[in-house]
Amino acid sequence: MNALPHQEGPWTDGHMVVCGDDGLARRLAAELRDIYRRHVVLVVPDGHDGEPGTEPSGGRDGPAPPAGGRTGAAPPLREVPAPSPTRDVLLRARVEEAAALALLYEDDETNLRAALAARRIAPGLRLVVRMYNRKLGHHLEELLDQAAIVAGSGADRATLDASTTVLSDADTAAPALVATAVADTNKVVQADGLLLRAAERPAPARGEVSDPGLCTLALLSSTTADPAGSEGSDANGTRGPELLPDERTVRGSAGRGAVVLETVRRAGPALPPRRLARRGAPLGEVFSARLRRSLAGVVAAVLALTVTTTALTDAGPVHAAYLTLLDLFSINDPALEESSTRQVLQLLSSLAGLALLPLLVAGALEALGVFRATGALRRPPRGLSGHIVLLGLGKVGARVLARLRELDVPVVCVEQDPDARGIPLARDLGVPVVLGDVTEDGVLEAARVHRADALLALTSSDTTNLEATLAARSLRNDLRVALRLYDDDFAAAVYRTLRSAHPDAVTRSRSVTHLAAPAFAGAMMGRQILGAISVERKVLLFAALLVAGHPQLEGRTVAETFRPGAWRVLALDTARPELRSPDLANTGQDAAHPSLLWNLHPGHVLHPEDRVVVAVTRRGLAELLGNPPDDRARERRTDPRSGR
Repeated sequence: MNALPHQEGPWTDGHMVVCGDDGLARRLAAELRDIYRRHVVLVVPDGHDGEPGTEPSGGRDGPAPPAGGRTGAAPPLREVPAPSPTRDVLLRARVEEAAALALLYEDDETNLRAALAARRIAPGLRLVVRMYNRKLGHHLEELLDQAAIVAGSGADRATLDASTTVLSDADTAAPALVATAVADTNKVVQADGLLLRAAERPAPARGEVSDPGLCTLALLSSTTADPAGSEGSDANGTRGPELLPDERTVRGSAGRGAVVLETVRRAGPALPPRRLARRGAPLGEVFSARLRRSLAGVVAAVLALTVTTTALTDAGPVHAAYLTLLDLFSINDPALEESSTRQVLQLLSSLAGLALLPLLVAGALEALGVFRATGALRRPPRGLSGHIVLLGLGKVGARVLARLRELDVPVVCVEQDPDARGIPLARDLGVPVVLGDVTEDGVLEAARVHRADALLALTSSDTTNLEATLAARSLRNDLRVALRLYDDDFAAAVYRTLRSAHPDAVTRSRSVTHLAAPAFAGAMMGRQILGAISVERKVLLFAALLVAGHPQLEGRTVAETFRPGAWRVLALDTARPELRSPDLANTGQDAAHPSLLWNLHPGHVLHPEDRVVVAVTRRGLAELLGNPPDDRARERRTDPRSGR
């Protein structure tokens, strides 16, 4: 794919600095430059052309209109070649004059070192850091924000221009991938402790009325005449998808599919309870079926001998059971002077005891072997069905596995590398894993893919994911598939081919960087992005905004704030400002008392102190944020603490 066009231009205060070593860095630079119209300095390794799937600077939504009424060509892009973001490299990129810095290296330690150096150079710099280790990222966020507050002479964190946001591209993409496999949708958003999904609705038949859900987020390009437009690239369908349409457009969209907002529900039958507890093993896993049957036979023999002793002798039931057990373990005196009946019963009990001894030894050996193997990887049970086959336990696959198990969805993983990131997690969760190359014969069969509900192909290779998909479809034609593909043109071609070959099966293609870049861009602009969903190959963002400072929202009713194709207010945070959590995505853990109010009355007036959740396009968010001069960036240039 083509790299971003390199342009020369004068240095400007308030530019954006993006540092990275993979395709996410170039995609984010394109997002900031073409959608938000910001000057960008891109720090990448020398000669780095990006990963497959790195798109040209035009982006996906076509030529972006200038934000804030600005006109002219796209702002300049400067590239600074450097193998790592050292202090000298950051100074060359002039981070002390920048409005925000994004650190997107795949190595957490590299991002950590660069973030600490950047905070020392520019205490008022807004930082967006990509980290896989969420616990470390949380501590880093608190540390850097505290350092900014101290450098700002005790300024309140809520009013300080500097902020630190730690994001993970894997966390951004995982909900969409999970929803694709579980509920046949790729669009999920978490807010106020509630998991929502943007569900695709096919075009209703004549005389039918489609369920509108909470609201209609988009109209698909697919029609009854061209169903293939529901996936692939922006060119699919007889017309392009329409994001955030108004009611008139929705009513006049006969024959078109739609995307509506609703709560997540699993498609299919109820899930069975977990068969394996964390670091534990059920009785059926410890002892084999043959051993259990043999032990049951011995127990039945003991009961029969007890009943016979009670019936043929003068012993009561309890005493008869006592005598039988003594004879069973050969610790009773020989019945030499007793009746022949008692002697025969003693001999039979002794024979049962001889059969019990090897069974006890075998049971002890089996239990020892099972408990020694509790730390090993499980194999898929023979009768398993209705599960999800997950290919690849790398950075993204591990996050997807964790979310699937949170929903109690049965999973079987396939991984070639025994030292992959997600292997320890799978072992801890007791998830069956097949170690092997998914392209080899017998690997998918071992994962029971022919009895699975869905296949998630999340390896880092496009060709491997495609080959696994084709092999799985040869075993089961109607298998639901979501595969990770970087290249857009390749994704569109794959979708149309699979759709033609298997018209009754669901096929989805996803790009992690495609979903992650808008969230990172929104964080660099200083806004909390709750989630990003893809509508065909476009992106719709969900953001938390304070009404104050936005003339498009402040003092207006919910109906007046709606801008078709740009933004729409979805919910209002009812918590008092002093009690609000900074992370709206994780508030409202008490489901009985959520803080977000959905289905707002169209006549509700928004006040400056309100915080709202909006669905917004990339261009709409750029217009909401505007592009005002960053006076604070100019002040940082003369700050003696800046290190210049």
